[in-house]
Amino acid sequence: MDKNFLKHIILVTTSYPDINPGSEAAGSFVEDFAKELSLHAKVTIIAPSLNDSEEHNNNIRIIRFAVPRLPLSLLRPARPSHWLPILKTLVKGNQATLKQASTEKVDFILALWALPSGYWARSVSKQYDIPYGIWALGSDIWSLGKIPIIKSILKSVLKKSAALYADGILLSKEVENISQNKCAFLPSTRDLCIKDKKQMADSPPYRLAYLGRWHTNKGVDILVDSLNHLNNEDWEKITEVRIAGGGPLAALIESSCKKLQNKKRSVTTLGYLDKNAAKELLLWADYLLIPSRIESIPVVFSDAMQTQTAIIAMPVGDLPRLMKSLDVGIQASTVSSQSFCSAIQEALNTPPTKFHVGFEIACEKFSLSKIVTNLLADIEDIPPQIKT
Repeated sequence: MDKNFLKHIILVTTSYPDINPGSEAAGSFVEDFAKELSLHAKVTIIAPSLNDSEEHNNNIRIIRFAVPRLPLSLLRPARPSHWLPILKTLVKGNQATLKQASTEKVDFILALWALPSGYWARSVSKQYDIPYGIWALGSDIWSLGKIPIIKSILKSVLKKSAALYADGILLSKEVENISQNKCAFLPSTRDLCIKDKKQMADSPPYRLAYLGRWHTNKGVDILVDSLNHLNNEDWEKITEVRIAGGGPLAALIESSCKKLQNKKRSVTTLGYLDKNAAKELLLWADYLLIPSRIESIPVVFSDAMQTQTAIIAMPVGDLPRLMKSLDVGIQASTVSSQSFCSAIQEALNTPPTKFHVGFEIACEKFSLSKIVTNLLADIEDIPPQIKT
């Protein structure tokens, strides 16, 4: 296959950072992925925003189309009041993607993620004979994949894709089961531009951090409950717990942390953090807390590997496999606040320096340049008949 074949790639995505709070948390790694991809091809980003706009940045063009509401992840098909915003979003995304395909040559479309981005990619592919690929997230499969009508659309979109990827190992198997096509593991990671290795702590007190959405799936409510189970002796081994993010559980998390503070526990809440602030938090922390109820491989996992921050995690998704093979932290035995509390207590008696070898292995596994190289190699191997 001619290595010069790939000249223009469209990334159609619902996650790309803009000025709205929390958008960077959702799309920061997509931005880094696009930058790395632009070293090899012309890249056009098509993403929703509250206003129509277009900007150019080196070899990347960013086209934003206006939608009624953001974030799209909070739109629920089960709610009749959400039907009109959903319909308008579907139409606007489809129009924006079709417009680009009709005005200039496009060699490949990569949808991030299966729905609605994959729906837009399939529509354009049918009309202009452009091959498309889908990079699926757990929310595509675990949430949308359970709604009867949407499940049928999801299956069709995945089945007709020329290339399938998932950001989890177990998730890739689920995508294969739905689509009956091969799905490769493509980890989601961002480039934190770490220049120097941090000095890892070898004795308590330790600094603990949570970074992510304040959502039930992410288990941040479990986290604050587990902090309540810690005793005075445990807290003597903790410098501070910082909980960063925002989302549907904001009121609960703020009130729960206030109660902890009233008990003289060193707990601080932070809002959404941009990439640089997130990097600083992880460089500050000795342990990163991942209390998720459901998970594939969160982006903060690879963030932690780059910053050499040990993990305290729930036994969900691919985390048990990674924790065992890489040895980068402590894992809870079950998904519960008591079990997570026990994992924190074990970590407070385990120096993070114990995990330094695992960090180096993990950084190679989650290398952004390697991820993009593998993706391009896959695309170049798509049979010619699929590309016509």
